[in-house]
Amino acid sequence: MSDPRTSIPATPPDALSRQRLGIAATFATQGLLFISVTTRLPRFQDQWDLSELFITGLLLMVVLLAGVGSVLTEPGARRLGSATVLRAAFGLIAVGLALVALAPQRPVFVAGLAVYGIGLGAVDAAGNMQAVALEHRWGRTILPSFHGAWTVGGIVGTIVAIAVTNLGLTAGLLPLALVAVLVMAVPLLPHAVSAAGDAPPAAAVDIPWRRISLLGAAMVLFYMVDTAATTWGPVFLKSTHGAPAWLLPLATLPYLVASGLTRLLGDRAVERFGSVPLLRTGAVAASAGLAVIVFSPTWPVAVLGFTVVGASVAVIAPLSFSAAAVVAGDGVDGEARRARVDAVIARFNQFNYVGGLLGAVLTGAVGKDSLRVGFAVPMLLVLLILPLAPVFRARRP
Repeated sequence: MSDPRTSIPATPPDALSRQRLGIAATFATQGLLFISVTTRLPRFQDQWDLSELFITGLLLMVVLLAGVGSVLTEPGARRLGSATVLRAAFGLIAVGLALVALAPQRPVFVAGLAVYGIGLGAVDAAGNMQAVALEHRWGRTILPSFHGAWTVGGIVGTIVAIAVTNLGLTAGLLPLALVAVLVMAVPLLPHAVSAAGDAPPAAAVDIPWRRISLLGAAMVLFYMVDTAATTWGPVFLKSTHGAPAWLLPLATLPYLVASGLTRLLGDRAVERFGSVPLLRTGAVAASAGLAVIVFSPTWPVAVLGFTVVGASVAVIAPLSFSAAAVVAGDGVDGEARRARVDAVIARFNQFNYVGGLLGAVLTGAVGKDSLRVGFAVPMLLVLLILPLAPVFRARRP
């Protein structure tokens, strides 16, 4: 039996639930691995005697290579299906983490981060392809809960990082590489949506890039804030407030807990209040939270600021992907819609890394003498969400 509106076979509710669980599991695994790496930046800095400027360069490399991985996902998904690309990307992450953990010299460590970066971009793009395809079949907003699963994984990663503080980096990272191998090998997506097919290229259909670019600008602003918090937060507590080593992940943990709660409640909040009011309120609150960080007299006050920021902006990214998929798929159905949305999501994911550049690289470069100044950059720029919010009034399919 087929749905005449989409020409896609109707999916039983229990199969949809299994698909949702499988996709959520991959988001959670990605969050676990990503946060496990970023919370160890201060330890990488000590082990390899890296300056903050060198760390900034490493982050720039990872972001740029993640963009490459995201671009390569589009043709890969068209030929093999986004589920297959997703598994292969986790394989790359496993190799990268193993190299980072076992590196005998700095060049090997850098090479491991490079491989990790390519896998990171491919997982981001393919995972969101899976998520928006399922949201289309589900018939209502569910992207925030998927990103909430990513955050839950990040929380677990932060707790693990705190628990293994006294262990070496090899003992802490090798198990994470094994987790990535398991995700690649075990069929977490047995009923994966958006399979491979002979769909026409998205370039053959006119795509409203202007509106999608405005949605992308909002996502840039989110990832600018998010990357600054998750990447530079632990370093901020160490360099600005002299917090003890075992407390450094606390810059990330409350931020992630607040983000996770906001995202897990985000599906219902969007249905009740609408995207625009949520985004505008969140932008003002995020700017206030960043101000608390910038002017914090002690590390507990800074942690409070990170918590406010996490609760304020967490739904921007999932709502951006959701709205971009709606805009991309408007007016087409079936395999043509799938190809068009997959292509747009792969390219739309690039805004993620532009925001990452602003958050990781600009924050570090501006804050090379004082990270208080570095965090003032996202404190001001996040307010640009206010004029961008109306573009999120996207019509559901």
